[in-house]
Amino acid sequence: MSLRVTQGMMHLQLSRNINKNLKVMSDLQNVSSTGMKLNKPSDDPVGITYSLRYRAELSANVQYQKNADQALSWLDFSDTVISQAGDVMQRLKELATNASNGTNPQEALDAIKSEIVELKKQLVDIGNSKMNGKYVFNGEKFDQAPYDDATTLLKETLTDNGSVRYALGANVTVDINLTGNQVFGNADLPAGTTNDNVFSVIDRIMAAVTPPANYSAVSSELSNIESSYDRMLNARAEIGAKVNRIELMQGRLADFELSLTDLQSKVEDADLEQVLIDSKTAQTIYEASLSVGAKVISRSLVDFLN
Repeated sequence: MSLRVTQGMMHLQLSRNINKNLKVMSDLQNVSSTGMKLNKPSDDPVGITYSLRYRAELSANVQYQKNADQALSWLDFSDTVISQAGDVMQRLKELATNASNGTNPQEALDAIKSEIVELKKQLVDIGNSKMNGKYVFNGEKFDQAPYDDATTLLKETLTDNGSVRYALGANVTVDINLTGNQVFGNADLPAGTTNDNVFSVIDRIMAAVTPPANYSAVSSELSNIESSYDRMLNARAEIGAKVNRIELMQGRLADFELSLTDLQSKVEDADLEQVLIDSKTAQTIYEASLSVGAKVISRSLVDFLN
């Protein structure tokens, strides 16, 4: 049994083919104009899942890089202020060495005490250093000043021992802070233990140069000043080690970004050279289908009657 092909069937099939060719040409033109082969999920359902995954990982990687920059800024600032504290301790040692000389008259000791008072204020200011509105030496309580500006004779101050951590990768965090206890000394020590907290040392020196002067007490504090200075040097060495690690992490994050960007490009970006060739071919096919269709559609019963 033969199949009868009608004009309506020919017109319908022709319309379908023309629309199909038009869609192919339109899709290729869209790809060439955007430069991306993934413009909607239906273009590649599997590829779109990889694309979204790469985008999420790139976004997280950018945030990790920002965290690394902020961590380095915090550490650089901490190193600077600890260096300033070390300069104060060196001057304090000079004054204490001078004050331990038993030949000094009281007037000289009073002058030394006046300068030591100013050095203590300077150390309090350094201990209360802030970066971006956060106190760098008070652990997790970075919204509270670790040291009292009105610190008085033999008043001991404890700082918070919490850690400030920055995320530098998936399941990778780095402690970037040093507490005041680590830098300026722990004021909470067992009974019978020499307290080398810098503020306590300064208070004891000021008490020793107050009449009647106790020269041997001043001399005994020199070792505590040296241990405090060494503690600050060790703190700076620890900061340097953390800086080295974070800089290594920055290099790793930069390499990871390049890898992710390359993978994302392979999934999303179109081969423009091939797309332009395919687009030109699709346009030629579409125009040819229109030309052939015009001849088919133009025929009607009237043409045959003529």
